Amino acid sequence: MEYLEIIGGNRLSGEVYINGAKNAAVAMLPAALAANDVCVLENLPHIEDVLTLVEALGKMGAICKFIDPHTLVIDSRGLSSHHAHYESVRKTRASYYLVGVLLGRFGKAEVVLPGGCNFGTRPIDQHIKGFAALGANVKIEDGMIIAHADKLTGANIYLDVVSVGATINIMLAAIYARGTTVIENAAKEPHVVDTANFLNAMGAQIKGAGTDVIRIAGVDRLKGAEYMIIPDQIEAGTYLIAGAITGGEITVRNIIPKHMESITAKLHEMNCRIDEGDDFITLSVPNGKLHSTNIKTMTYPGFPTDLQPQMTALLCTTNGTGIITETIWENRFQYINELKRLGCRVTVEGRVASVEGGKPLTGSEAFATDLRAGAALVIAGLAAEGRTLVGNVKYIDRGYEDLVSKLSNLGAQIRRVWVED
Repeated sequence: MEYLEIIGGNRLSGEVYINGAKNAAVAMLPAALAANDVCVLENLPHIEDVLTLVEALGKMGAICKFIDPHTLVIDSRGLSSHHAHYESVRKTRASYYLVGVLLGRFGKAEVVLPGGCNFGTRPIDQHIKGFAALGANVKIEDGMIIAHADKLTGANIYLDVVSVGATINIMLAAIYARGTTVIENAAKEPHVVDTANFLNAMGAQIKGAGTDVIRIAGVDRLKGAEYMIIPDQIEAGTYLIAGAITGGEITVRNIIPKHMESITAKLHEMNCRIDEGDDFITLSVPNGKLHSTNIKTMTYPGFPTDLQPQMTALLCTTNGTGIITETIWENRFQYINELKRLGCRVTVEGRVASVEGGKPLTGSEAFATDLRAGAALVIAGLAAEGRTLVGNVKYIDRGYEDLVSKLSNLGAQIRRVWVED
């Protein structure tokens, strides 16, 4: 089995360049199919989730060609099928965006139910509610999402819960609906805004992205577009936390500091020094001592759930006890038992975790249970005494490009190793 081997105790320092946002990229790849034309996506992260979706698009008839590792040309003029039955579709949660885009373009869609990280029930009822409001008949049958509409018509849609996936999926379907669609209680995450901006570059008429009310005026056709994806706030936050846990001084570049405010505010509370520029943030730990803090995950602009595991790892090393409240996913704490292998002292009751810091961590063997949990184990390993082996590397590869080389360049002692079962 492949592992990441980490020898802890090295202080991180230097600069790291942040790639394009995973959560934006996996929405824009399906969105590119909305136009019967050619699109170019730049600043595309070269990660497994992206490569899996590119494979799926190719099997559906789109011609996808990488100009370089981070620039992809997508020609969907040969796309003629509304079917997406492939195993590559099943591998990533974001493939459910194919339902919205195929429903909008063809008036019908048959997409295999997606997979992705398993950290709790993630229903698509709000997606189905939105499609139905637009006039589609939707059912789940034999592991497939099947949607059909003779005509899509704009509607007022109130989301019962704030959902990034439902917000984007409804946008994708509504761009071709007759009349105006209004999504209320919409998600405001940066990647929602970025997807809307990409669609607008293609000729859609979407207003209000980034607020809780989005209005989409239906159009007859879209054209191809060239678009650069925003930087990944979660990748940037992961490296900032890695710098903090080692008492280091690192600079993350190619970022939008405003997207990072909920993260940098908490790190500042913990006694980190934060210096910002137009497209970078520098973190340092002035006296090497960090204080605990309390965190509650929320939809944007609150603290992101995708950085909760990494922050939990950091809290295991700080002075005092921190409280983490998870409001997004009911089973996101399933990785805690793996953190405990390294000596972390965490007690979980429902959606609340109490993290007792101040005790040195010790290297051990642990296994990633999902993408961000894998990052948390790596971060804990950077601070642990001795050797840590992190298994299930496939989860980490889904969302982090060149993690080993980037951490190595910052001074970490980390490498990929193969250990016989």
